[in-house]
Amino acid sequence: MNPAGLELEVAGLEVAYGGVTALADVNITVPAGGFVSVLGANGAGKTTLVRSITSLLYLHKGRVRRGSITLGGQSILGKKSFEIVQAGVAQVPEGRKLFPNLTVKENLLCGAASRNDISGIDESLEQNLELFTQLRPLLNQTAGLLSGGEQQMVAVGRALMSQPALLICDELSLGLAPRIVHRLFELLTEINETRGTSILVIEQNANLALQHAANAYVLELGRVLIQGSAAELRGNSMVQELYLGGGDEAQNSYAAIPRPAQRRASSQRRSPSGSES
Repeated sequence: MNPAGLELEVAGLEVAYGGVTALADVNITVPAGGFVSVLGANGAGKTTLVRSITSLLYLHKGRVRRGSITLGGQSILGKKSFEIVQAGVAQVPEGRKLFPNLTVKENLLCGAASRNDISGIDESLEQNLELFTQLRPLLNQTAGLLSGGEQQMVAVGRALMSQPALLICDELSLGLAPRIVHRLFELLTEINETRGTSILVIEQNANLALQHAANAYVLELGRVLIQGSAAELRGNSMVQELYLGGGDEAQNSYAAIPRPAQRRASSQRRSPSGSES
C-alpha cells in the first residue's frame, strides 16, 4: 500500500516539443495531504505539466530540458510511466478515456493492475462503491453506455484502485453538468480529508477549483503567472475577470503583471546608475 499524502515538488521545470518551449522555470508544490489546483487557458501548459509528472511526454515527442520532479523527496523524473504509478501517482485523464467495451467493474479493476494483493483489491473495490454509490448497480454495465457523469466516477474510481499517494485530475469538469461537477469536487474533498491523499486538480472551472483547493497556481504561456492560497486567488481582480466573471479593474491589473520578457526588457533599458536610458 502506498503511503497517503506524499509531497510533489516541481522545481525549475523546462519542457520543450522540438524547438518550442512549452514550460519555462515552472515551480509548483503539492504538500503532503494537500489539495492544489492549477488554472490556465488552453495552451497555458497544463497538459504538458501533467505529461511531465506522469512520464508521458515521450508519446508526444516532448522532453524535459532541465528542472526536477520529486514525490516524497524521491526523484520521479525519467522513470517509466508504470514506475510512476508504483511510486504512488494516479491520473484521471482529460476525457476520462475508459475502455468502452469493458464493464464498469472491469474498468475499475484495470486501476489495480500494479497490485497483487487480491483481498486488498476487493476491499478497494468495495470502498469505491461506497464512495460512488451510483456505480454499484452498474457494475456489469458496459462503460461506453454510461452517462458522462457516471463515466467520470468510473475514471476517478479506477485511479483510486491503485491506492495513490497523489491523485491528478485533469479537466474533471469537461462536458459535465454543473450539478455533477459539484458532486465530483465534493467527493475529491472527501478523499483528501478522509484518506489523506494529495490532490492536484488541473482545471478550467476556477470557481469550483478555488472553492475546494487550499492553494492554486495560474499558468500563462508555460510560466507560473500567479500563485498563492485559494482565498488569495479568489480575491485577485485578474483571476476574477478571467476565471470568475467579475472584477472591473481586472484588465488593467492583468496587463500590469510583470512578465519575464518585460522584466528583461526593463533591465536592458536601465543605465548602470539605475536610471532609465
